[in-house]
Amino acid sequence: MDTKKSYRPNVAAVVLSSHYPRDCEFFLAQRIDIQGAWQFPQGGIDQGETPLKALYRELLEEIGTDAVEVIAEYPKWITYDFPPTMPKKLYPFDGQKQKYFLVRLKNNSLINIQTLSPEFNCWCFVKTQDLFHKVVHFKRQVYRQVIGYFRKEGYL
Repeated sequence: MDTKKSYRPNVAAVVLSSHYPRDCEFFLAQRIDIQGAWQFPQGGIDQGETPLKALYRELLEEIGTDAVEVIAEYPKWITYDFPPTMPKKLYPFDGQKQKYFLVRLKNNSLINIQTLSPEFNCWCFVKTQDLFHKVVHFKRQVYRQVIGYFRKEGYL
């Protein structure tokens, strides 16, 4: 019997440093709850919230700033399944349905991951060639798809 999968609505931010477009550096942060899991900031969309509003709220909650300029939006929703080894913290969802935004930090934006409910324990900026080596394995394919699209469209 085939059961329909359930996906949590979510936004994700591909955050570029304030040096963009001179330098193309991507913000990554390591999750507190999964050692070695580096990712872009992301989070659920609350009831009645638009993806864009969720983007700004999640950035403020996760990296301490929403001082960004939206450069582009990925045109489709992307779904991925949680790996079987992942803790069941997002039960009853099988994975996430994400809307991706490419954003640039505004000049003088200060990142602070020591927020009210920290999700990350460290962060860095990486060049494109290092991005996919550092990112957690089950997100690499989605990240390649999104970065590939933004590159093809001339944003990166």
